Amino acid sequence: MGQKVNPVGYRTGVMIGWKSRWYASKQEYAELLYEDLKVRNFIKKHPKKQQYRNAGIDRIEIERTRDEVKVILFVARPGLIIGKKGQEVELLQEELQNLIGRRVNLKIEEIKRPELQAQLVAEDIANQLARRSSFRRTIKRSMEQTMDAGAKGIKIRLAGRLGGAEMARIEKQISGSIPLSTLRAKIDYGFTEAKTPQGHIGVQVWVNQGMYEGESDGVDAEAGQAPKKPKRTYKR
Repeated sequence: MGQKVNPVGYRTGVMIGWKSRWYASKQEYAELLYEDLKVRNFIKKHPKKQQYRNAGIDRIEIERTRDEVKVILFVARPGLIIGKKGQEVELLQEELQNLIGRRVNLKIEEIKRPELQAQLVAEDIANQLARRSSFRRTIKRSMEQTMDAGAKGIKIRLAGRLGGAEMARIEKQISGSIPLSTLRAKIDYGFTEAKTPQGHIGVQVWVNQGMYEGESDGVDAEAGQAPKKPKRTYKR
């Protein structure tokens, strides 16, 4: 089961929250869902500003109230989006408001350890493959950086015409532990495509960031059990 289920979708609603947090009636649901998709695509694939793609956007969370739409960007290099004196943020906020026709409140959160975010690792690998770097050397370097950053495990899977070969194949490497079916394990998943002259190469990355906080392991659970009943004493 762990090989066939997206780790993020498997844990959403159980251990992690939703990327879009709002409620709508059946009549408005499809329209608002499409709005969320437009906002995410516009930011990640901005037609004019290429620096957004180099900023390292891990995920975009959207919250809706009756008055405004709150867009939260989790970025590895926020300076590329903020710009000088925050001018770029204001321009992006205006563009989003014109795009969806609602008031937008844009917020940017910095990611301290981009090496532990699976989506950013996958995009970094894809960029190196697009620059015709050796895929084996790229995989090895990415795995070493992620493990040195404190990850418990990492798994990388490439699929396509690797190294310009005529026949497509799959290359997979694992370091550490990746317990995909353990809900308490904080498994981050990322996917992207490397656009090479020979064709697209699919890049999948799983990163084990440890266990979710506040969860006790088996030893703690055993020690915290209810005390056993005292032994009965018999009078002589």
